[in-house]
Amino acid sequence: MLFGYSLAVLGFLYLPILVLILYSFNDSRINAVWSGFTGKWYLALLDNRRVLEALFNSLSIAVTTTIIATILGTLAAIALHRYTFRFQKTWNSLFYLPILIPDILMGLSLLVLFSQLAIPLGKTTIIIAHITFSLSFVVVIVSARLAGMGKELEEAAQDLGASPLHTFRYVTLPLISPGIIASAMLTFTMSLDDFVISFFVSGPNSTTLPLYIYGLVKRGVSPEINALSTLLIVTTILFIVLAEFFRRKDTDDDTKKQLPF
Repeated sequence: MLFGYSLAVLGFLYLPILVLILYSFNDSRINAVWSGFTGKWYLALLDNRRVLEALFNSLSIAVTTTIIATILGTLAAIALHRYTFRFQKTWNSLFYLPILIPDILMGLSLLVLFSQLAIPLGKTTIIIAHITFSLSFVVVIVSARLAGMGKELEEAAQDLGASPLHTFRYVTLPLISPGIIASAMLTFTMSLDDFVISFFVSGPNSTTLPLYIYGLVKRGVSPEINALSTLLIVTTILFIVLAEFFRRKDTDDDTKKQLPF
C-alpha cells in the first residue's frame, strides 16, 4: 500500500511535467489535439527577440547573484564557524529565517523596502532580492561542510609555519570547495527559476524568463510556452543534479577519511 501510495504521489507531481514536455513537440498549436511530432517550436524560440531578452536577463541576474551570494555566504559561514562572539546563536538563527519565510512575504517586504529607499525597480533590485534569499542556502551548505571538516588540518598547517592566509588558501578552501560549488549551483538554479520574488521587485526592461512565461500563459497556453518551460525545467534539473553530485562527493570523501583502512 505504501509503495502504491508513493507511486500515486510521484505521478501527481511529475505527470503534468511530462505532459508539458510531450506537448512541446506537438505539431499543432492546440494542446488538446496531438497532430504529430515536431521540433519547430524550439527553433521558433531562437527567432523570438523577447524570449532572448528575457533569457539574457535571467542568465545575467543568476550569474551575478551566484557570484556575490557564494562569496558573501562562504565568508559568513567561515566567520560563524571560526569565531565566537556575543549572540552567535541568534545570528545563526537569522540566517535560517529567509529559508522559512514564504516567498510572497519576502517579495512584498523587499518591495516596501525599495519603495521607502526610493530605489527604482529593475535588474539591480532583482539581484539584491535574489542574493537575500540565496545567501542563507550558501551559509547552511558551507557551514555543514566546515562542521564536518574539523580544525585538525588547519592547526597542523599553522604548527608547520603556514600563515593564516596560506592555511586558508591551501587547506581550508580545497576542503570546502565541493560545498561551495554545490551551493553556487543551487543558488544559480533558484535565481534562474524564481518567479514570486522577481514578480514583486522587477521593473521595466528587467523581465526574466519565468515572468515572461507567466505573461504568455495569461493569453493562453501554446506549444512555444511548453517548449520554453521545458528548456527551463531541463536546465534546473541539470544544475540540481550537479549540485547533488558535488554534495554526495563531499559526503563520500568525509566517509573515506573516517575509515580505519
